[in-house]
Amino acid sequence: MLKNNAVFYDGLSSTSQDIEIILDEKNNLLIFSSSAISLTKWPIADVSFYKSSEVLNIHYGSNPLQIVKLQDEQFILYLYDYLKENGQLGWYQKLINLGTKVHVVIAIAILGIITLGYLYVLPFIAEKAAVLIPETYDIEMGERFYSEYIDYNEIDSTKTVALNLFAKQLKLNNSKNLKFTVVKSETVNAFALPDGNIIVFTGLLKLMENYDELAGLIGHEVTHVNQRHSMKMLCRNISGYLFVSAVLSDVNGIMATIGDNINSLNSLSYSRIFEQQADEEGLHLMLQNNINPKGMTNLFKRLQSENNIDIPQFLSSHPVTENRIDYIQNLIKEKNFKNIENPILKGYFIKLKK
Repeated sequence: MLKNNAVFYDGLSSTSQDIEIILDEKNNLLIFSSSAISLTKWPIADVSFYKSSEVLNIHYGSNPLQIVKLQDEQFILYLYDYLKENGQLGWYQKLINLGTKVHVVIAIAILGIITLGYLYVLPFIAEKAAVLIPETYDIEMGERFYSEYIDYNEIDSTKTVALNLFAKQLKLNNSKNLKFTVVKSETVNAFALPDGNIIVFTGLLKLMENYDELAGLIGHEVTHVNQRHSMKMLCRNISGYLFVSAVLSDVNGIMATIGDNINSLNSLSYSRIFEQQADEEGLHLMLQNNINPKGMTNLFKRLQSENNIDIPQFLSSHPVTENRIDYIQNLIKEKNFKNIENPILKGYFIKLKK
């Protein structure tokens, strides 16, 4: 048995009492008493130990919570060795004993995990959670952005009519009404809105040399609409705000946060997975319409060659890499396709090139 002096708090009064505490190793007990306290026995298995600074706090019970404070370093070390040998040292006590350096390493590791979760896990969850947002909201957001965007841009009405007639000749497996708009601009760009509005700049049309390239672009952008890629990427980009709103069960806050970010719809950078999906399904649509799928790779190669002069805006949101072009070419090699010249599509394309 090992004895030492300590301080006892009964959890009922604010005053402390000096006690003599004994470690009864044979019976696995902590025993103490004083002039005002009768002999008290605490089974060590029912006791919790918390070390702060040079003081060991021993907690027992819950209502009231009774506490014994020990300051003798040798007694504390002996008690810890005893607990360790008997497998009674909890994970918290083991963690406390690891020392400052280990605590710093653990803190950095936890911070790293939190950071990775915020940067990768949380956006991934937010992206998947986009399915919970009703598709009617896609339409509301797309129409709102379109009306504001068009007010500041000049529409080429003749080419807009031709582009819509071109698209109507294609089977696009669309689940939303599609509307195509040609904007007068030398910018090499095109983008799809979540409601089915697809905007194409004259700068991109000028770059094309064959109607199959335009069909490839349309198939690609329509896939972004069909798969709700804009909404998913928007949720991913503002995942931190969405997480806070979700924790607070603030559905209106979620909708408001998404609505406040609609101005980024024309510059969303899609993930590699989304671009790959748009390429794959875009090729499928071309094959379904008996259009030469090489039109898509020809367009991407043309866009890539433009990169040597000035980076087209299309490349900033739809990055075209050698690996991506190779991937599409390999997909084409695996397909059996029948390329049938379509004079109607060709005629509309000629009007778009004027």
